[in-house]
Amino acid sequence: MKKSMTIGIPKEIKNHEYRVGATPAMVRAFVENGHRVFVQNAAGTKIGFEDADYAAAGATMVKTAAEVYKNDMIIKVKELQESEFPLLHREQILFCYLHLAPDPIQTKHLIDSGVVAIAYETVTDAQGRLPLLYPMSEIAGRIAIQVGAASLQMINGGKGVLLGGVPGVAPARVVVIGGGVVGTEAARMAIGLGADVTILDKDINRLRTLDALFGPRLKTLYSTSFSIEEAVTQADLVIGAVLVPGKKAPRLITHKMVKKMSHGSVIVDVAIDQGGCSETSKPTTHDDPYYVVDGVVHYCVTNMPGACARSATQALTNATMDYALTIANKGYKRALKENVHLREGLNVCLGHVTYAPVAHDLELAYSPAESFLE
Repeated sequence: MKKSMTIGIPKEIKNHEYRVGATPAMVRAFVENGHRVFVQNAAGTKIGFEDADYAAAGATMVKTAAEVYKNDMIIKVKELQESEFPLLHREQILFCYLHLAPDPIQTKHLIDSGVVAIAYETVTDAQGRLPLLYPMSEIAGRIAIQVGAASLQMINGGKGVLLGGVPGVAPARVVVIGGGVVGTEAARMAIGLGADVTILDKDINRLRTLDALFGPRLKTLYSTSFSIEEAVTQADLVIGAVLVPGKKAPRLITHKMVKKMSHGSVIVDVAIDQGGCSETSKPTTHDDPYYVVDGVVHYCVTNMPGACARSATQALTNATMDYALTIANKGYKRALKENVHLREGLNVCLGHVTYAPVAHDLELAYSPAESFLE
């Protein structure tokens, strides 16, 4: 007989984070599978998911995070904040974005608590893609152009260049570093607005794909330190879209390059969740998103998709629902043992780091996930 699981959905507390780990539709799916779901009051109110909607779907509404974190599995969006660390308990399943490689403090708390921490951003699929990161990367890539265009406005410290130009006036020069999901969506948006767009990647086959997708509207460059420097220093807007799954982002934009950029140029570093791909990048918030280094405006908000939280929540839960149901229905040991792609998401388990790139970047001992699933 299948064992019932209790599932907690907390209200996110990161700065201006209004996404929620489960929609009412997802709650109903859990309940229909025999599980009990506890949702914190007002978890989705800001984006139109009322407490009454969750209750109608079968959830039990609770007032505090402490009540939520008593449950077997916690499903949320962003990494844990400081006040949430003491609420964890041993063998509790945590299913959310973690981004541990640049975050030794959170990693230590997860190790010490003995939780089973499964990171959305390292779950894979049969094609080697990152299906639970994919929808947020799509949104972040598109938002990057929106905020980049706003950052170029004088009021935000930019040089006053209109992204698409006007007849008789050249469009902005947009450089996208990284041709993955974020980079592709950023290029799509920038091209759509009429910008002069160049994308760099070190995968020549990916560049061929992008060339076929966008044709002559997009310039492609093979990524080297030389080509990056040449492109960045001539750009009005640079989008950092670099990803090495589970690892810190490589610092491809040096401070020296930033100093060569023209006054009022903009860097939007979407890679900031993994530490950022510019030496001048540091995390910012939706409350205070901009800062200036050597005359260059930087936008490095660590939860960019949170700006479009309703769309982002719907896209995310579409992707996470089946994985979460699998964990709940089978238990984490059986679910991870049977599904190698879900097992790739296991970053910390019962006091051990089970994802090699995180262990490497934080100089911690690595324990293979398989050793905990017998």
